[in-house]
Amino acid sequence: MPSKPSDASTPPPDPSSPSTPSHPSSPSDPFTPPSADEARAQRTYTSLFRIAERHAATDGQRRRQAHPQVLGPHEAVRLVSFLLSGAALLEDGEPEVDRADITAALSLVPSARAEMDELEVGLLEMARGRGMTWPEIAFGLGLQTPQAARQRYERLASRTERATDLAE
Repeated sequence: MPSKPSDASTPPPDPSSPSTPSHPSSPSDPFTPPSADEARAQRTYTSLFRIAERHAATDGQRRRQAHPQVLGPHEAVRLVSFLLSGAALLEDGEPEVDRADITAALSLVPSARAEMDELEVGLLEMARGRGMTWPEIAFGLGLQTPQAARQRYERLASRTERATDLAE
């Protein structure tokens, strides 16, 4: 791969040199530990792709996720954020996002957070019910230890007032 003009003064890395850091996902250096952050980012992308491919491949499958006439709190917050950032464009005749829209979106953040907490608690309970271990759950959540996953569940369960005991 040709280098960019700004890279011309930098020699290419020597893969056999132990002092040269290798890209963590590079299969050419089996002695460099993988980067947890890069692995998590790759897993996030792969997870979204997998679920979209398996459970949101058709228009009907996508429509079952939310009522088409009602905007949920997380969708409203995301929409305002996307419009403000330029990730989504206003349609012709649509009003600009104003301070009241931003205030409304900020007002919905606690509801969206509570909704996500309830979803996570439910998913954790179902995972445990299906026999998943705390180490497996910790891996899925991107946490370092099973104890961290269990503590996260306990914190969320107490916050959402769902006190199902999964500690066993």
